[in-house]
Amino acid sequence: MDSTVDEERELAIANLKKRRDLASHVVAYVVVNAMLVGIWVLGGGGYFWPAWVLLGWGVGLAMNVWEVYFRRPITEADIERQIQRQHGR
Repeated sequence: MDSTVDEERELAIANLKKRRDLASHVVAYVVVNAMLVGIWVLGGGGYFWPAWVLLGWGVGLAMNVWEVYFRRPITEADIERQIQRQHGR
């Protein structure tokens, strides 16, 4: 295989790993927060303190989703522009 195919394969593998990691993150978020809400319910309700965990962890989860599905990968053109900036051109 040539280097372009190898690079594409490595990028595909990295993207698949990111998606699997995100799926694990979502499952952990749902399970842990469901347990916290359950504890809140069993404790008699009142002030909804699990909201702080839901919100804080939700921000991290949203950033993870952005990284996996919306962030543009670094291209050779990006690298070349950065090199030019570093040289003051």
